[in-house]
Amino acid sequence: MLLTPDLHRHGHPDHSLAGRGATLATVALGGALGAAARYGAGRLWPVPPGAFPWTTLVVNVVGCALMGALMVTTKERFPRAPALLGPMIGTGVLGGFTTFSTYINQTRLLLDRGDGAVAAGYLVLTVVAAPAGVWLGVLVARLAFGISVRAGEAG
Repeated sequence: MLLTPDLHRHGHPDHSLAGRGATLATVALGGALGAAARYGAGRLWPVPPGAFPWTTLVVNVVGCALMGALMVTTKERFPRAPALLGPMIGTGVLGGFTTFSTYINQTRLLLDRGDGAVAAGYLVLTVVAAPAGVWLGVLVARLAFGISVRAGEAG
């Protein structure tokens, strides 16, 4: 006998849209702003076809750094911040700004033109630089707010 609710018939309670209209609208607005910013970055710093996709790499790493700073700001410095702030900026703006799909498509394009070494370098560099960006964002935010930067120690 299952001790959990029948999730196939009723759905998971966290996945219900009932009462989440404000969150959905806020995330959608943030996502539109983030996507517009990413588009703007691509227009300001275009990468010629066949060149290393620096703009996408920088956008993704900067977005990750901002996510790290956001986590510190909303969880450690201002834990009573408005409830919609995290979803709007984190999921919305930064989710719309960063782009996994473009990263993968650009990797595919590099492979299609026979630049396997460049594609592999792009894959590895992004996988290393993105988490490093989060770590740097956390570090800078903690230093800026005077929060201890040692692991496991509260400021």
